Amino acid sequence: MSDTPNLKLPYIEAAQAQKHVTHNEALRTLDAIVQLGVLDRDLASPPASPADGDRYLVATGASGDWSGKENQIAVWQDGDWTFLEPCPGWLCWVIDEYVLTVWNGTVWQDVDVAIPDALQNRTMVGVNTSADTTNRLSVRSDAVLFSHDGSGIQAKLNKNSVSDTASFLFQTNWSGRAEMGLAGDDDFHFKVSADGSSWNTVFVLGSADGVARFAQPLELKQYSKSSLPPASAGSARLIYVYDATGGPVVAYSDGGSWRRMRDDSVIN
Repeated sequence: MSDTPNLKLPYIEAAQAQKHVTHNEALRTLDAIVQLGVLDRDLASPPASPADGDRYLVATGASGDWSGKENQIAVWQDGDWTFLEPCPGWLCWVIDEYVLTVWNGTVWQDVDVAIPDALQNRTMVGVNTSADTTNRLSVRSDAVLFSHDGSGIQAKLNKNSVSDTASFLFQTNWSGRAEMGLAGDDDFHFKVSADGSSWNTVFVLGSADGVARFAQPLELKQYSKSSLPPASAGSARLIYVYDATGGPVVAYSDGGSWRRMRDDSVIN
């Protein structure tokens, strides 16, 4: 047997010449895999300017000098790439993700560990999904709960300048359909879209005066005289009566009757 069974370190053979070569090879391997921590596990091709000792987990679809080395540990040593094939049970710390992972013989599987302050100052966080440089906090869930910690609760969206956007975007299959928030100024906008590219502003709440400005004519719900809703349900409501005597008319509720806007007479 020329190598150790677990770490595959080369043995020095009896009467071997240049024993230091074999010994140094074993030291290089130990230096690569003991206290194993890799810089990244998402690269499929080698970085342009690695430093001596840099380690990576080779991603799927490896190319270039990493071709055919998926899931192996790539180590830049003495100006060249060395590859180490993991054995089941090997642990590896992924430095850029703050994640501990273990080789189960088929894939690198993340280990669920509790680490104090593990989420402090992280560049990205993904919950049940992968975050990216655009969506640095990504959550895949059927519901998200934010609860108070003793009193009230406040969610904040802070933009950099007046011309920037701070809004909530509602999507269907990743295509925008509705948006509300500060869209390009400090007024509060409500917008909708049928295709995610052409948008219609419904109304805007002016930041300077608090006035609601509708972008399109206000459409009232239509009723016939025989199907008017109960006026007693609340005063100051508006409807459109399309078959009122004398012609269609806008009507309001005084809490007891529906009255014509044009002459204040009761609609019968």
